[in-house]
Amino acid sequence: MPRPATRRGAKKGHAATWSGCPYPGGSPCGESPFRQKGPTERSPFRQKVVAGLPHISDGNLGQECPRYTNRQIAIQIFDSFRVQFATRVFFKLQLIAREGCMSLLLERIRKSYREPGGTRIPVLGIERFAMNQGEQVALIGASGGGKTTLLNIISGILTPDSGRVVVDGSDIAARQEVVRDRFRAAKIGIVFQTFNLLPAFSALENVLLGMSFSGRSVDKVFAKQLLERVGLGHRLHHSPQKLSVGEQQRVAVARSLANKPVLLLADEPTANVDLANQQLILDLIRDTCRDHNVTLLMVTHSADVAGTFARVENLKDFNRPELCLQGKSA
Repeated sequence: MPRPATRRGAKKGHAATWSGCPYPGGSPCGESPFRQKGPTERSPFRQKVVAGLPHISDGNLGQECPRYTNRQIAIQIFDSFRVQFATRVFFKLQLIAREGCMSLLLERIRKSYREPGGTRIPVLGIERFAMNQGEQVALIGASGGGKTTLLNIISGILTPDSGRVVVDGSDIAARQEVVRDRFRAAKIGIVFQTFNLLPAFSALENVLLGMSFSGRSVDKVFAKQLLERVGLGHRLHHSPQKLSVGEQQRVAVARSLANKPVLLLADEPTANVDLANQQLILDLIRDTCRDHNVTLLMVTHSADVAGTFARVENLKDFNRPELCLQGKSA
């Protein structure tokens, strides 16, 4: 039969203890550290912890304490905290693993623009959007619906009012502009509608310049291979003015892949290309991304182009701009 707890006198500088229940801090059996009061008292997690302690049952918590040695009780207390710590680490690792296989993850994105009068125009309200590494997605939607704004937020050119933009495991929305610029140069490729080639430089030099912005060493051999891959091996030293529209777009595609990005954003890359070259550009982008395991998000208004993708997303299906107003009113 366990002896009743009796209070021992505390020496100066030391906490008093209870001889019948030597818990840390000198608490008596009726104030056991395992005792959780309030709404969490019957939580599933607590029940699991209690079930894992063979000598302390839920029935006798806070009522009586068997005569165990200090070491036994210390082990039980340590084990309970170890279970809590391990559970938190487990769920954190699950989150990291889940995001690790994703090339792109958007969560709780809000974006609005302020008018001169002070009122705000909501543009984006996205709860969640994700793409796995190497996946290819066509994004469609009405003009003025926020597709280009979305691409600019994903690339870090713009920042959202709130939310997470995770690219290759990094939340770029939380970074400063200079850091986002470096990250974009190293990890993200962009194909614009208007090509944005520098007129004073040749096709090869435009690709090499794209490499230099990332801070890595310039790989001239790989740049030539990319231009040969897009069928411009014989036009390496021609300036953009001497190239056709289709050839300029192919240079832009080669430049976007120069740094071997993990994500390629293409904003209607076939909009300014004639029908004869439209399929060529499309096949070029998709095949090159597939060869290098690059995730591709392509904005297009063409039903024919979108029809070639296994996954087609309409922006209006997952974008709720009114969420921006709810956040402001809250």
